[in-house]
Amino acid sequence: MNKVVEVLPDKEALIQRSLELVLAKMQAAIAHRGLCTIALSGGSTPKPLYEKIAQQNLPWDKIHVFWGDERYVPPTHPDSNERMARQAWLDQVPMPASNIHPMPTGSGDPAQDANLHEADLQAFFHTQPGEFPALDIILLGMGDDGHTASLFPHTDALQVRDRLITVGNKDGQPRLTFTAPLINQARTVIFVVAGASKRPALAQVFADVADDSQYPSRLIQPQGELWWLLDQAAGEEIQG
Repeated sequence: MNKVVEVLPDKEALIQRSLELVLAKMQAAIAHRGLCTIALSGGSTPKPLYEKIAQQNLPWDKIHVFWGDERYVPPTHPDSNERMARQAWLDQVPMPASNIHPMPTGSGDPAQDANLHEADLQAFFHTQPGEFPALDIILLGMGDDGHTASLFPHTDALQVRDRLITVGNKDGQPRLTFTAPLINQARTVIFVVAGASKRPALAQVFADVADDSQYPSRLIQPQGELWWLLDQAAGEEIQG
């Protein structure tokens, strides 16, 4: 694993650096393989990044968009990660509808929808059950509690090793999420983290020894590149 830590002066610089890195990785993937697969994160931090990507002149037909996790709500719901990304980016560009691969949340059964999305991923990436496809880019955030995607502290989802998609749990609310092994298969994982409230968890995530089940972001150790992009408020005490 190739790990890079960068601390940027402020949130604006963090978003600009994230944009540069994502564009570079997109262009490299398209040059090498003819397409780019990217999984998006939710939350407030990446929204300005998506708005900036929407302003670029990119070969949209060669970019396929996935989500690392999704709240179990309809895509029209204000809390939906899909809705946020569509408003900020995907609805603003001529990307083919077939290139957008949201997590299904409509059956009323999260486990059933997790199975459905896993089958969709296997079909798209031409993988067999038990195989983990390599996405080009997975964007991640980190919560104050050290969670990432919908891998929350001390939840069953952390233990899932044989699936691509599982059901996460936040205070009794189900979510769909990439599993740690799927994230770790990625060619590039990029954490984008802002705010002083993240410092205590970051100290544990970066510690030589700490509890992975308490700080799930520690589980993310991809076979490709791992980038931690932090603003000064979050990363002041972190040495790359």
